[in-house]
Amino acid sequence: MKIVFELSEITPYINWAYFYHAWGMLGKPDAERRKLRQEAEEALGRCEGHYRAYALFQLFDAMSDGDDIVIAGEDTRIPLLRQQQAGSEFLCLADFISPLPSSHSPLTSRVGIFATSVSGGLEADFGADPYQKMMMQLLADRLAEAAAERMHEQVRKHYWGYAHGEHLSVAEMHQEKFVGIRPAVGYPSLPDTSLNFVIDSLLDFSQIGIRLTEHGAMRPHASVSGLMLAHPEARYFSVGKIGEDQLRDYARRRGLPVEYLRRFLAANL
Repeated sequence: MKIVFELSEITPYINWAYFYHAWGMLGKPDAERRKLRQEAEEALGRCEGHYRAYALFQLFDAMSDGDDIVIAGEDTRIPLLRQQQAGSEFLCLADFISPLPSSHSPLTSRVGIFATSVSGGLEADFGADPYQKMMMQLLADRLAEAAAERMHEQVRKHYWGYAHGEHLSVAEMHQEKFVGIRPAVGYPSLPDTSLNFVIDSLLDFSQIGIRLTEHGAMRPHASVSGLMLAHPEARYFSVGKIGEDQLRDYARRRGLPVEYLRRFLAANL
């Protein structure tokens, strides 16, 4: 499903703390942060109706098979990585999906796949004014994240409906007090950006104007992709360092050369 958001709909979902951090404003006087936010909100007001944010998602019946999530009916697997370091909980995101069913165990799990982005002009149309260019690029990043926040809320309460009675403020959403998780590609529990090629094959990113570079990076840069898991015990974690044994097993499950994937996982090796 594709959703088009007017900027005014998702502006309330912006996490301004990350915006201040990007400007190096954390720890600065409140008055300076208020002035910066006012300028940002005025800029967003001028952009209303000219630029938009977009979300794309789909819900699939799914099963886990070892460290893979198997998408039912799509002949698609999403291979994942497991914590391997001593002292960790040895978690993998596949742990929060029911295992392959037997004849006595019905399929009960689902997984959400998503991507969000913004009108490309938010990153490209302000080159004549370096300050405004930086302002809009940083706001574009926040808007893509805000679109993911709003989309996930709608999924939990309506489209998937597993939390239809949820009543959370935006601040509580930013504190991740909702049931389930929304791990994004490139983040600690899902560090391999080449998984964007798998997600693209399921969603078709071009529907919302996203294209992938040869390294799996999304353009516009202000784009987010990932999974949505509803298991009540699902939580975020960092995969951390992995060994050659897991790298080779992961490459086998991805059906890709070890050295190709080594480039994407260099920080985890």
